[in-house]
Amino acid sequence: MTSLPAHPTGKQLGLVIDLDICVGCHACAVNCKEWNSGGQMAPMTDEDPYGPNPLGVWFNRIHSFEVGEGRESQTVHFPRSCLHCAEPACVTVCPTGASYKRAEDGIVLVNEDICIGCKLCSWACPYGAREYDYDVGVMKKCTLCVDKIYNENLPEIDRVPACVATCPVGARHFGDLGDPESSVSRLVAERQGYDLMPEQGYRPTNKYLPPRPRKNSCEAGSGAPARLESLGNGNIGNVLLRWVDRALSR
Repeated sequence: MTSLPAHPTGKQLGLVIDLDICVGCHACAVNCKEWNSGGQMAPMTDEDPYGPNPLGVWFNRIHSFEVGEGRESQTVHFPRSCLHCAEPACVTVCPTGASYKRAEDGIVLVNEDICIGCKLCSWACPYGAREYDYDVGVMKKCTLCVDKIYNENLPEIDRVPACVATCPVGARHFGDLGDPESSVSRLVAERQGYDLMPEQGYRPTNKYLPPRPRKNSCEAGSGAPARLESLGNGNIGNVLLRWVDRALSR
């Protein structure tokens, strides 16, 4: 079986995902596939994508959940990818050393040249982050765009994973979560970020920021109400507004 690095540097590159502002647009998944289809883990295949049994490789997947009831209900979009755990079982069960964790930055990768496609890593991962490529018979996973974040030909501002660069609402953040003074670590501390399934003991590097409580009143500083109430139809102001609304809606 494969061992974890004996002397890690303490650097843990990873993602912080804000569930409060993720809109479930799938831009992160699409741009991830676009970048990595020509990168280190290429190709990211799709077999019969529009047929009854589609098979494909996606490093990012977005799940949507309805939570709460009535006026308190809301939709939460939950992006999921490899969490680059500090204690990754997917690495320690690998019989060939194909799955490994880098000592220098904590990124978990797969060496396709020695992967035998046994799927032990996918069974060991409780997060469903491993993807089996049926076209080439090997396991694949999120690399944190390692070929992009270390590319010195790119401006430093662009050396972030594709999913982070493309998020239209800024719900994804990238940095060193092993450094308590980094911007991402401070963000996690301020927003009470949490690990996914911490009871498993794998110590995932990636963190999630919980949705904020809904604002249901228009009191000072509390934002707009959850729903607008009618003010009635009896005054000239409302009549004028309804006429303007009809005119602009034509």
